[in-house]
Amino acid sequence: MPTDLLERWLAALVATPGLTALRDSTAARRVLLDDALRGVELVAAESGPIVDVGSGGGTPGIPLAVSLPERTTTLLEAERRKCDFLERWTEELPNLRVVWGRAEEQPLETYGVALAKALAHPCTAAEWCLPLVREGGAALLWVGPSADPCAVEAIAPRLAARLEAAPAGFMLLRKTGPTPSGFPRRPGTAKKRPLTPGS
Repeated sequence: MPTDLLERWLAALVATPGLTALRDSTAARRVLLDDALRGVELVAAESGPIVDVGSGGGTPGIPLAVSLPERTTTLLEAERRKCDFLERWTEELPNLRVVWGRAEEQPLETYGVALAKALAHPCTAAEWCLPLVREGGAALLWVGPSADPCAVEAIAPRLAARLEAAPAGFMLLRKTGPTPSGFPRRPGTAKKRPLTPGS
């Protein structure tokens, strides 16, 4: 693994204004790099290209692209300035590409696995990720201790998915069929009116 690239990426990420609030290098390594790498085995168990939805400064997508060089990894980011930062690393990682845009506007069912870390409430993240994934693929969400798996399990069938067992700190949603009619909803709708078990 080209650890020097990850070291340079992490240093540049912390030093670039507007990408992360973390300034302490130890905390940044734990949250932005080590936590991303916890997902390597889960992503490696899936097949097909990877998309990191709302990649921000490139986590978890860049650490995973370095760890899984045989897998194409797309960093999907809606902010042009952040895309400019992400583009710098495509020259060194031939399996990495950057797309400027919103999840709701991307081609459907293109990827084997969609990732979301610190993106949104898990139900909203699931709604953004699952339409991008082909049937049989998965959405992998990094979640905190307060995340409610019951809520995600309840809305998953509306997105043609089911919640599967995953290690602590993750939710894994398996795509069980084609993207249902009406999804993805218009840009911004999932955040303003998130799916809930009773909605």
